[in-house]
Parts: sequence; C-alpha cells; structure tokens
Amino acid sequence: MEPVAGTRRDFIVGGTAVAVPLSSARDGGFGPAASARLLAGKNAVIYGAAGAMGGAVARQFAREGAAVFLAGRTLEKVEAVAAEINAAGGHADAAEVDALDRASVEKHLGGVVRKHGGIDVSFNLIGLGGRQGDSLTDLSVDDFTEAIFTAMRTHYFTATAAARYMSLRRSGVLLALTAQVARKPYVASGGFGVACAAIEALWRQLAIELGPAGIRLVTLRSSGSPDAPGVRDAVAEHARAAGVTREAFEARIAEKTMLRRMPLMAEIANAAVLAASDRASALTAAVLNATCGEIAD
Repeated sequence: MEPVAGTRRDFIVGGTAVAVPLSSARDGGFGPAASARLLAGKNAVIYGAAGAMGGAVARQFAREGAAVFLAGRTLEKVEAVAAEINAAGGHADAAEVDALDRASVEKHLGGVVRKHGGIDVSFNLIGLGGRQGDSLTDLSVDDFTEAIFTAMRTHYFTATAAARYMSLRRSGVLLALTAQVARKPYVASGGFGVACAAIEALWRQLAIELGPAGIRLVTLRSSGSPDAPGVRDAVAEHARAAGVTREAFEARIAEKTMLRRMPLMAEIANAAVLAASDRASALTAAVLNATCGEIAD
C-alpha cells in the first residue's frame, strides 16, 4: 500500500489530484517503470467499459496499476479496449456481461474471484437511457421511468454482488457516477435527474450497511464531459428544446461553472482513481464534486 501523505499540503504538493490527460504518462505506457501507482495490486471491475467514460476509466485505472476486468454487452467492443490496455503493458480481461441481469453479473464476478482472488473496486458506468429534451408533462410514464428503472436495477445488482465478495476480505470500494441534475434540476431532463438522485441515495444506504465490513461507497458527480458522445447527444436534446445550437447550450453550462468549463473524461477518470485508492480511505457515503464549480458544496 502506498504511504499516506503526512499532511494535506504533502498530498497537494505530491500532485495526486492533478488531472493528467489520458494520452500522457510519465513512462509513456502502463508498464512498471512509473512510480507511486495508486491502484497497484487492486482488481477493478468496470461495467460499460466499451463506452467513452468506461474506457477512459479503464485506461486510467490500468495506468495506475490496477488489473481491470472489463464488462459490457458487446464483447468485440470490450475486447478492443482490453487489447489496447494490454498492448500498452497493462492487465485487462474482457467479458460479455449484461449488467441488468443478476445471473450474468454474478457469474462474471464469481469467475474473476476464482481466477484472481478477489475484487477491490467495482464501478458501474453503463448508459441509463431515457428520453430528455421534453417536459415531464409531455413524457409517457415509460419514457420517464426508463433511466430510473435502469439505474436502480443495474446498480443494485452490481453493487450487492461485489459487496458479498468484498465483505469476505473486509475491504473494497464501490463507485458510481452521477450528474449535477441529481441536486440541481434542469428543465427537460426527464427522469435522468431523478435517476441520479436515486443512485446517490442508494449509495448512502449501502454505505451505512456495508461500512462495518470495511467497504466504502463514493459517488462522482459531474456536470457532463463535453468529450463524451453521450453527453453531446443529451446536450443536443436540451439545445433543441431551448431553440439554440448545441455549442451555444454547452457555453451556457460552462458559464454557470466557477471554472467556466465542463470536466473532461480524463478528469473524471483521475477523480475515480483517487476515490478508489487507499489515499481516500476515510471517504464513504461521499459525493465528490467534479462539476468544475457548477455546484458549491
């Protein structure tokens, strides 16, 4: 385990929390030459690993020394991410897993544990779906509840399945990603904001139940990464509803943040590394504010 910094100043000066672009690393890859790998020796399961954010997190976890077990519904896409990581000197396994199916999740986790000894980190990053861009009064109940149902089902399955294995070793970290609409409502966000708020509430409930077993739960709350295709699509729907271009709507969001920009996927991935690491050992039932200052805690 990496030594914990003696003071807060030591931690900041050490540069751990500085966002590093995914295209760069001190040794140019994921190999053993780099020092101070925050996730060295950890096994991390990532759901939705073929997606833009899932892939970004997988690459950064691998760069920080974790063995990553990538899960997704389309095996070819997941294998492509794993191949890239392995070619750069990391360790990645790919598997076809339906994160909305309990049996599929448990079968995959059982295999990981049998072959590799345990699970240290689980991060669910599958897309939630649901319709955005219209008012609630214009949505069908199915359009409204799609994201809520998906969020609760998949996060419950993946978190509880991982927790059963983590509790045996009395340690582990369960991560989730939400958006600013969990706390700050946006017009025409459909059921997505409710889904994000529900994820955060589920994580708090699990935290109090799993804490005695040494399991931590941390949510990363973003204001949306403009370099993620899914975010661009959602912003486009909001822009349509507002009668402006996507670029203009993105500029509106950025203007509401203290840093006058939205967080990039690399920055969210770096925050996830910190949350999953032993440097964050006191954090649980916590929401990390990665909104670039759109929300003040």
